[in-house]
Amino acid sequence: MTGDMVGWVSAAILVATISRQVYTQWRTQSIAGVSKWLFVGQLAASMGFTVYSWLVDNLVFVFANFFIFLTAVAGECIYLRNKRLTERRERGEGKGQDKNRHRPARGGDGR
Repeated sequence: MTGDMVGWVSAAILVATISRQVYTQWRTQSIAGVSKWLFVGQLAASMGFTVYSWLVDNLVFVFANFFIFLTAVAGECIYLRNKRLTERRERGEGKGQDKNRHRPARGGDGR
């Protein structure tokens, strides 16, 4: 039982860490510092580890790797969205289409 508890706690820490990274990418809408292959590799590895964990009958790692797989799916979707947003911003700035980009916010001293 102690070994399983170490596994569950470690799995929770790993899932929380990866989830936080995915959340940060979603919030910042940035692809800076993120390899386009990060989540693709994570998807493949997590699915392989999930199957392996099932085959060796280790439920701790079945659940942990499956949730890591889900965070990789979310991360890849967010990465692709952020990449698309970045490309739109770059095209808009180059053609002068993004007129409101440097406009001051309403209220305060920017009225």
